[in-house]
Amino acid sequence: MSAPPTFLSPQDRLDLQRAHQSLEHPSFAIRLSNFVGMPIEQGFKLLPRRWHRRLHHYAEQAMWRALDAAVHCLKDKKGASSDRYYRFLGTASGAVGGFVGGPALLLELPFTTTVMLRAIADIARSQGENLDDLETRMACLEVFALGGHAQEDDAADTGYYSLRLALEAPIAGASRYIAQNGTVRREGAPALVNTIVVVSRRFGVTLSEKAAAEIIPVIGAVGGAAINRLFVQHFQDVAHGHFTIRRLERKYGTRLVRAEYRKLAAPVPRLLFAPA
Repeated sequence: MSAPPTFLSPQDRLDLQRAHQSLEHPSFAIRLSNFVGMPIEQGFKLLPRRWHRRLHHYAEQAMWRALDAAVHCLKDKKGASSDRYYRFLGTASGAVGGFVGGPALLLELPFTTTVMLRAIADIARSQGENLDDLETRMACLEVFALGGHAQEDDAADTGYYSLRLALEAPIAGASRYIAQNGTVRREGAPALVNTIVVVSRRFGVTLSEKAAAEIIPVIGAVGGAAINRLFVQHFQDVAHGHFTIRRLERKYGTRLVRAEYRKLAAPVPRLLFAPA
């Protein structure tokens, strides 16, 4: 077996730069603020307090559904990823939520989450992943955590590789449990519960940002559709970055890709003296 290349090709280096941009600057809140024309904090003020607890509860339920779908429903197929198709489905469900408002924002979440999972899986497959592999399916679930943030996050520990390291143990534990039991059971499965708690905590913050934008009175059906499109696209962008990195790691090895990735994240040194 030949050794992996010791340097990235020009095209792969460009792919790495694009992945870095998607993974290190994935702020969904900024996208929403640009869309609604005001800071998203204005929407948070309109959300009833009880909604914050409900949103995080629904985020956890959505992640259980996504885990079940990842284990039982994702199948390998051929062809390029269909980003526009999944954005259309997300847009349609968002239009219903935006038109009805209120509880409909929560009712459309299971459908939107399933759409996003299938979109993520489609991207994984297009990057050479095998969806018949449980490890790949769990990597799809991982995207929901990579695309969000938790309130207790330390800015120094929220880089892509830092998050992957934090997710490694719970994801591995869940994978072992599912491989041994062949099914997803919540009761008596601490490995699964731990994984869902970790992922849903981060996903729930992004969901709260989405709800805060949708509840602004001027949004309505058209705005709800557009916000859901942004929601789906946000996680698609993160998935493209995540599975690009995984493809490069398979080709070059994790050590080289991680080192090149961190070079992109390193600040450019400033000159203390002007050149002569």
